[in-house]
Amino acid sequence: MVSSREKVALKHETQKDILLYINGEFTPASSGTTIKNMNPFTNEQINEVAEGQPEDINKAVAAARYAFDNGPWKTMKLTKRMAYIYRIADLIDEEVEKISYLESLDTGLPISQTRKMVSRASENFRFYARMVESRLVGDAYQVDEEFINYTINAPVGVAGLITPWNAPFMLETWKVAPALATGNTVVLKPAELSPLSANLLAEIIHKAELPKGVFNVVHGFGETAGDALVKHPDVQLISFTGETKTGSTIIKNSADTLKSCSMELGGKSPIIVFDDADFERALDACVWGIYSFNGERCTANSRLFVQEGIKDKFVAALKKRVANIKLGDPLDEVTEVGPLIDRGHYSKVRGYLDIAKEEGTDVTTADIPAEIAKGNFVAPTLILNAKNYMRVAQEEIFGPVLTVMTFKDEEEAIKLANDIKYGLAGYVWTNDIKRGHRVAHKVEAGMLWVNSQNVRDLRTPFGGSKSSGIGREGGHYGFEFYTEQKIIHVSITDHHIQQFGK
Repeated sequence: MVSSREKVALKHETQKDILLYINGEFTPASSGTTIKNMNPFTNEQINEVAEGQPEDINKAVAAARYAFDNGPWKTMKLTKRMAYIYRIADLIDEEVEKISYLESLDTGLPISQTRKMVSRASENFRFYARMVESRLVGDAYQVDEEFINYTINAPVGVAGLITPWNAPFMLETWKVAPALATGNTVVLKPAELSPLSANLLAEIIHKAELPKGVFNVVHGFGETAGDALVKHPDVQLISFTGETKTGSTIIKNSADTLKSCSMELGGKSPIIVFDDADFERALDACVWGIYSFNGERCTANSRLFVQEGIKDKFVAALKKRVANIKLGDPLDEVTEVGPLIDRGHYSKVRGYLDIAKEEGTDVTTADIPAEIAKGNFVAPTLILNAKNYMRVAQEEIFGPVLTVMTFKDEEEAIKLANDIKYGLAGYVWTNDIKRGHRVAHKVEAGMLWVNSQNVRDLRTPFGGSKSSGIGREGGHYGFEFYTEQKIIHVSITDHHIQQFGK
């Protein structure tokens, strides 16, 4: 195992088996059943993971409910609760190398990229601690000399957090940090395909000595453990990141218990490159935006719209760059694209390459070297001469596949970008800054970048429109989801009260 503070030659090692974390204790699943956790690079078993069932969700929710109703967490002085949050951040910093290693081992993401993602995780906790300290404030309203009315933000209760397998540790902390910092208790259901770092998060929070029941982890499948969490009457919030179809099912299943839902769902985001753009920077951003994180990224710029005048030059440059991307062992420092998460997802992505050929496009991809062929590898791919109505341009592939199309002018670029059910992100490249603003305003997406790659600012709202999601998290915007806003009306005079029946 890689140590926390030194970088050593990394190997694909087996790991200890993983238990559930309920009410401050690591425990087997009630049924005793386990899930085989597979290495996407070797397709060999890493370990076994306790398979949580509805009865385990019931135990975790009961622990979280008791901790919320009877424990000290929601009523704890702010400085003390934030001390726990800062403590978690410090402990994450001590384990960055170990978490990065586990993340690459579990997901196939290149180690050079998991280090950067994991380093953001501790900042998620520190950021939300600072936000609660400085921005979780109410408003006051004076009504003549009769009333003072003011608002407070109270924790909601038990937060059910369901997280995906791409960038799992960072996305787990992205949800756990604001939920805990605002005084809620948590039941986390991580993706069954990437359990290693979620287990380490439980170990870190256990070491931080949070009160029992405040934080719980139940591993398992979405159809069983996840479904039970969504339907549980004692869970007030569901925050989910994943595919659109699953998000729709979660919203339906939350309706009977009137849960608040925050949904960060699929994407098929456009990158629009005008002929006056900074060519090399637009090229860099385009390549990074689709092929980093193995293309398994909700905000990936998977649809390229390049203006007709520079199409040939841009495509030629793309081909050259894509051919040079380093495919290989995710634990190798020089690897740029690793294997996909599992065989099922590999088959799905490969299937879209067949669909692209059936639709009459030109598919440019490379053969997988024999020495890594046992892994779930799809080489970085370009789909050329595509049309926006095709399945490969409309459906989320979620792999290292870029669909390339052209446009004549600004009006057509906007029309093509918006002609899709998704609306998560968008990217605009032009040196006409007025046009950059105009296009960004008109593209139907929750997040737009102009002359920039996907650089996140934690203070800003994160989320999408249309089939890409409901709600916003990030910054103080997440307070609307993780807290209940209450208005307190206080009379400061003996104001007139009507006297019925006197």
